[in-house]
Amino acid sequence: MRRILIVEDDPAILKGLEVSLGEEHYRILSAMDGEEGYQLAREENVDLIILDVMLPRKNGDEICRDLRAGGIETPILMLTSKKEETDKVLGLELGADDYMTKPFSVRELQARIRALLRRHKGVRKDIDDCTFGDVHIDFRRQEADKAGIPVKLSGKEYEVLKYLVQHEREVVTRNMLLDEVWGYEAYPATRTVDNYILSLRKKLEDNPSQPKHLLTAHASGYKFVKG
Repeated sequence: MRRILIVEDDPAILKGLEVSLGEEHYRILSAMDGEEGYQLAREENVDLIILDVMLPRKNGDEICRDLRAGGIETPILMLTSKKEETDKVLGLELGADDYMTKPFSVRELQARIRALLRRHKGVRKDIDDCTFGDVHIDFRRQEADKAGIPVKLSGKEYEVLKYLVQHEREVVTRNMLLDEVWGYEAYPATRTVDNYILSLRKKLEDNPSQPKHLLTAHASGYKFVKG
């Protein structure tokens, strides 16, 4: 489970982030002042830091500068109510990886977090094909068959299926699929994901109402299992 440190002194914003990111299956650590946040960032093995700029005891720019000076390369996403471009440039020059201005969209924040984590950890190994049950998928040629009979999938269905296969046995949330397949700047409704999964089940599962490979993770998203 990915670990995210949130350093934010506004209780309402902090609570909202804890809830929304917890629902995305991140483990959350938090601090409400800069000094505590700085110590946690140094001592805890976190995957990403969400860092407010205006903090008591030690501000976000100072934290970012000192972490980078100490050799800590954990991705940092800065939050601020400031709107001046120079403030954003300063944070990036000090070593921040991304910057968002309050108020912000939680969905966009989640997408930016996933993008930072993906870049930091590296892109998952690409796959050309996959076989599960009596289904064979050739992602490179966009060809599929079930029990030797060709199955027609749309381009987007191949993308959704490929992402699930790349994350075999992991819970993939709807927002993860929306971000990776559609892109966070052009989100469709979350119901769209459910419709694509339903279509894939009808085409690839022996019993779509009791799937063996494209499973539902209750209240979370979906999971691919070969068998």
